[in-house]
Amino acid sequence: MKRTLTALVFVALIGLIAGGGGFFFVKRAALAPGLNDEAVRVLIEPGLGVSAIAKRLQGAGVLREPVMFRIWARYTGAHTRLRAGEFELPVRASIQTALKILESGKTVVRKVTLPEGLSTTEALILVQDAEGLSGSITDIPEEGWLLPETYHYSWGDSRNAVIGRMADKMGETLSTLWDHRPDDYILSSPKEVLILASIVEKETGVAVERPKIAGVFLNRLKKGMRLQSDPTVVYALTDGGGALGRALTRDDLKIDSPYNTYRIKGLPPGPIANPGRASLEAVIHPAKTDALYFVADGSGGHVFAKTLKAHNRNVLKWRKIKREMTR
Repeated sequence: MKRTLTALVFVALIGLIAGGGGFFFVKRAALAPGLNDEAVRVLIEPGLGVSAIAKRLQGAGVLREPVMFRIWARYTGAHTRLRAGEFELPVRASIQTALKILESGKTVVRKVTLPEGLSTTEALILVQDAEGLSGSITDIPEEGWLLPETYHYSWGDSRNAVIGRMADKMGETLSTLWDHRPDDYILSSPKEVLILASIVEKETGVAVERPKIAGVFLNRLKKGMRLQSDPTVVYALTDGGGALGRALTRDDLKIDSPYNTYRIKGLPPGPIANPGRASLEAVIHPAKTDALYFVADGSGGHVFAKTLKAHNRNVLKWRKIKREMTR
């Protein structure tokens, strides 16, 4: 009965508008402020008709009665131009405002931020959990080949497409940096830059330290010394699954793995994380230093040393700090 009455009202109002008698009444209703006290987002799926869209707006708290939306949409011809997507309607959005926004095709821009230093497994979980993306992730990139950055997308974009953009961005960035490497550069390929940058990324969260840590590792490579990087051991133990959740032990440092830089010489076979642009730049343009060692200083940074004797003193200081921290 209610549906029949609504249909009759709809037909009657269309007739009034056609005859001129109801035009100003309907226009006033179309321009009147909406009900929403705050901006709201509405998702309009492909194929939704004007009636379904009106009900969607009513459910979102914008409209009191969908019939006026339908009448004004049909009268203005907007019902043929409404677009699919996720839209944001401002506070007190009128029918006219809602129609203009739905016609514009300017959908909500969402974003997903890939932090520096995540493994590819962690990055894929991040994209998988991003609200509004569609489809399964079937294009699995190699470790390290995703550039940490903020990526924008619209509701319904595919997860594979976002992952592809992350990989393309890393390839472009690495290629550009490689073209500007020093003439006497020791590393032989962009992949080696990526590998070392991933280690630098995991060694420090202090931005100003990255070039110096990169310099230390490059110095060790030139001398044929093992890198002896703890994060590579963590990667070996977790198979790239993320944090170890505990401190490394002496037995951990003996693990038989091509990623254990306490046992192998040179670089591991691949990256251990997705390094950010700053770490990539640090490896291409390292700080000039004669240091060969570094250890945590207790404040979040590191203290550097040229000789093993000086390094051992720094290690003893760090162990003392750790003991005091656990008391």
